[in-house]
Amino acid sequence: MVAAPDRLITLAVVTGAHGITGEVRLKPFTEDAAQFKAYGIFSANGTPLTLKKLRPDPKGWVVRFSEITDRNQAESLRGVALTVPRKALPDLPADEYYYIDLIGLPCVDPAGQLIGVSVAVENYGAGDILEIEKADKKRFMVPIAQAVDVHDDHLVIAADFIE
Repeated sequence: MVAAPDRLITLAVVTGAHGITGEVRLKPFTEDAAQFKAYGIFSANGTPLTLKKLRPDPKGWVVRFSEITDRNQAESLRGVALTVPRKALPDLPADEYYYIDLIGLPCVDPAGQLIGVSVAVENYGAGDILEIEKADKKRFMVPIAQAVDVHDDHLVIAADFIE
């Protein structure tokens, strides 16, 4: 299962400037700094940024990009998402998937009848939840672990969880 290879994946968001030399603070959406470094180039609203340096910080990470050389440039990035194309993510074993790969898939009941389309994956602390939008635009949520059977091109939702 692979989402569109050009779909952009957000790996971090710039939370502000750090110091006067152009460093920025990031809120990362990954725990693996080494993997983050391996991407090397990120898109910030379509502008490529080349990672030069990364260090941990109590509030996330502090990074330096080659293209950002002063505090004003760094401040202008506040709130900007740093993205990479989906094809840049490492391959996973056959029985694993990225959440992004679930979004946009049709959701069917056990008999194969279409019930909606997956629109989001959330986690409020008790486990991963899939949000499904029905044809009438109403949405409902189901726990992924208990209610979702993942296939390459669709999701089967357990009957007990269909609204």
